[in-house]
Amino acid sequence: MTSINAARLRAELVGPYAAVDVVSSTGSTNADLRVASVEGAPDRTVLIAEEQTAGVGRRARAWSSPKGAGIYLSVLLRPHGVGFAELGSLAIVAGLAVTDLTAELGVDAALKWPNDVLAGPGRGKCAGILAESVAAEEVAVVLGIGLNVRPLGAEVKPGAGGLLPTSLAEHGARTTDRTEIASVLLSAFARRESRWRAAGGNLSTAGLLEDYRARCETLGQQVRVLLPGDASLLGTATDVDPSGQLVVVDEDGLRHTVFAGDVVHLRAVP
Repeated sequence: MTSINAARLRAELVGPYAAVDVVSSTGSTNADLRVASVEGAPDRTVLIAEEQTAGVGRRARAWSSPKGAGIYLSVLLRPHGVGFAELGSLAIVAGLAVTDLTAELGVDAALKWPNDVLAGPGRGKCAGILAESVAAEEVAVVLGIGLNVRPLGAEVKPGAGGLLPTSLAEHGARTTDRTEIASVLLSAFARRESRWRAAGGNLSTAGLLEDYRARCETLGQQVRVLLPGDASLLGTATDVDPSGQLVVVDEDGLRHTVFAGDVVHLRAVP
């Protein structure tokens, strides 16, 4: 197992990022960068871990992060000019970057709103995304991406919505070199995020919304959305709006916009 080459990443990513660090093990890269944010770490600081012992996803679910099997990274962003309400669309920006990567690696992948990347004919989960705002005087957010590069092992259980974990290697990725993969992913994210930031967080103005609509398999599906407070919504996912909210039309024809929730795909609508 080859370790991620921090020196190579710094050389390749100088310019788009202020700092890139790789650690052998940590509890959570997102948690580490939340602390670093308060301590004044600069915009576009990157932290990558070979292993996470307390990685988390949405609703504080554990994210399996075994040593050497994937890329577990977080980016601290201080997007001046982007309002707090627009920060939720950052997960969509990151999802597009992951699918830019999978396309370059020759892996068939698609997006599931709001933060999952699915791969292969069986559509297992190969990546998860978590964006967390940081309490500070200025707008700041920590964006985490967990990407399975190699198989995790049979002991890893299905995640939210019954999604089975999968990896890039299991779907014919042209390389499993994690240094190369991290470099391609972070370069793709830098390009996408720069457009998003320049547009004030508006996905449509940034020219990202149509890409997302084309890559999001949630659209056109009958879905059950599990909402905060144990409520749920059943209907057809019809669109994603410029702020990243999912548009669902229920069985009575009423239109709902969903800012946050877990989505279960039931079936495609003919």
